[in-house]
Amino acid sequence: MIAYEDIIAAKTRIGAEALRTPLLHSPFLDEIAGRPLYVKPECLQRTGSFKLRGAWSAISAIPDAVRASGVIAYSSGNHAQGVAYAAKAHGVPAVIIMPADAPKLKIDNTRAYGAEVVLYDRYTEDRDAIGDRLAEERNLSLVKPFDDERVIAGQGTVGLEIAEQADELGLDSASVLVPCGGGGLTSGIAIALERIAPGLVVRPCEPEDFDDTSRSLLAREILANASGGKTICDAIMTPQPGNLTFPHLSRLCGPGIVVTEDEVLRAMGLAFQRLKIAIEPGGAVGLAAALFHGEELDTPAVIAVASGGNVDEDMFSRAL
Repeated sequence: MIAYEDIIAAKTRIGAEALRTPLLHSPFLDEIAGRPLYVKPECLQRTGSFKLRGAWSAISAIPDAVRASGVIAYSSGNHAQGVAYAAKAHGVPAVIIMPADAPKLKIDNTRAYGAEVVLYDRYTEDRDAIGDRLAEERNLSLVKPFDDERVIAGQGTVGLEIAEQADELGLDSASVLVPCGGGGLTSGIAIALERIAPGLVVRPCEPEDFDDTSRSLLAREILANASGGKTICDAIMTPQPGNLTFPHLSRLCGPGIVVTEDEVLRAMGLAFQRLKIAIEPGGAVGLAAALFHGEELDTPAVIAVASGGNVDEDMFSRAL
């Protein structure tokens, strides 16, 4: 189990490499949400998402002699960019396995950070098998996207900042809405808040047809999504909650909230219009839940994490 102390250790390793993103506020969005709404824009983070935190936490924890051989990761894009950036900063090679249908922006950015990108068909090929083969052939250290203690601890630094910022605003009771794929960010934030801000309750947020965490929380066991499904929320298009993350999710989180793709697109447009930020679909599900599912919330205020902003122009134009 990951502890609060692990998050503090990750914060020390990360240092100033991750930006302390603000809490943004708009009275126009408050009116739609029906309560004070604050947005944590990790879309403004280096590499365009919170994933830098976990990647830096994990790579910096690998012993120098082992790390020198390089790292390998699999990702649809945001973890890919975080690992590529952190590996380059540490002066080690990175191999990233990405689905061929990932947004072009994410593939291009990963290569621009200096990583070798290996593309695969997510519907017919096994990324784990590809990763295992390359890791063995090249003696690479695997940095998993969410089921890794060091990664979860790094993502938990978002929770440390939320607790500090909520205290500065005088917020001692709020729902914290977090886009949830495998659960690394969601569980990390929940672990941090349990210790220092117990009145802030984490709620996992997911797109329709990829609501594995919401269903798993209800069933009290890990349930998977149907294979072959598609969603515009590629950043959180995972098959099921992680084995490491789910025990924390089930212990610490409130019920999940499921949003439609139309609500996601509307949230993206409103974020640009009212907050002047660009959020990708997967990063906007928490904001969509805050704006359009207020009846499922029972706190006087809400904090929505905008987890990433790496969106292709066509998708962003569609949202606008």
